[in-house]
Order: sequence, then C-alpha cells, then structure tokens
Amino acid sequence: MDASLAVQFWMVALLLALTPGADWAYAISTGLRSRSVMPAVLGMVSGYAVVVAVVAVGVGALVTRYPAALTALSLLGAAYLLYLGAGALFRRVEQVGASERPTGERPLSQFLLGAGVSGINPKGLLLLLALLPQFTSPAGWPSGVQMLALGSLHVLNCAVIYTLVALLARRILHSRPRAGAVVTRVAGVAMTVFGVAVLVEQGMALL
Repeated sequence: MDASLAVQFWMVALLLALTPGADWAYAISTGLRSRSVMPAVLGMVSGYAVVVAVVAVGVGALVTRYPAALTALSLLGAAYLLYLGAGALFRRVEQVGASERPTGERPLSQFLLGAGVSGINPKGLLLLLALLPQFTSPAGWPSGVQMLALGSLHVLNCAVIYTLVALLARRILHSRPRAGAVVTRVAGVAMTVFGVAVLVEQGMALL
C-alpha cells in the first residue's frame, strides 16, 4: 500500500468525520443524557467497520476483475467530494444539537442504536464506496486488503472524534455553539480542493 495515498485518505476521512451530521447528533445526545458514552461510540464505530468490510470485499473483487472500474469509482468519488464540499460551503449550516433519537438506558440499546446510525446510513455507505477505491495502489497488497487497511483509518478517526464530541458536548453547545458551523465550512473548502485534484489526476491519466 502506498504510504502517500494512505496519508491522503486519512486527511480526507478526518475532514469528513469532523463534519457535523447524524453521527455527531447522536454522540451529543449520548454525552448529554448518558453516564457513559462508550456503548454508543462503540456502536457507531462497529457500524462503520461492517460497512468497510462489505465495501472492501465487494469493491475489491470488482476492481481486481475489471480495472476500469477503479477509474469509474475514482471519478464518482471526486464528484461526490465536490458535491459534499459545495453543500458544506453554500448550504445554510444549522447549529448541531442533540438528536431526538432516544439514546436508550441500557448499554446494549445504546450500542445497537449507534450501530444503526452509522451502519445503515446511505451517506456513509456511498462515501466509503466512492472514496476507498481511488486511494488504492495497483502495486503491493491486494486491493481488498488495502481498502480494509484504509477503512480502518476511517474507523479510528470516528472512534476518536465521536468520543471527544460526546465528552465535550455540553461545553460545545453552551460556550461555542457556532464551532460546528466553522468546522463545516473549513471541511467544505478542503473537500472541494481534494475533489478537483482527483478529477485533474484522473483526467491526465486518461489523456
């Protein structure tokens, strides 16, 4: 696996994990209403781990059999990054608050709800489906193994960020209500830049 590609993927995945959304809302809810945030965070992380495994196995086999699929998925990933970036920059950003979804009193309930928030989130599935293939290298490890390794970086990012969001929820909501909006704008600029860079790279490769 190419180390530079791994670093690039980690940066993109970090920006995406820092962008407030459904996962943030559930993490905030857990931080405000539950004694321990770990069951909910572990649930969300587990949901993404399952998605990463499914994408790595399925897309890895597709790329191995049809190399042109990698180019197609890379272009899809670049377009999706541009879509997310434009949305983050131009859409009115609402302050992120606690989700209305009940957190559940038992740790198992919190774990299962967290897994549902991330595991059946169409946005997360499309994101990993579009991004993982374009950061793989034709040399070295099999593409499926590379995607599992890269996906693990995303899962690690989520584990750290969602834990911090849950633990600092009260402070974020009361003392810095616009922090989420600022992070969203910065992430939008970065995702747009990455998307354009991928399109240029793929365009040059096709020439």
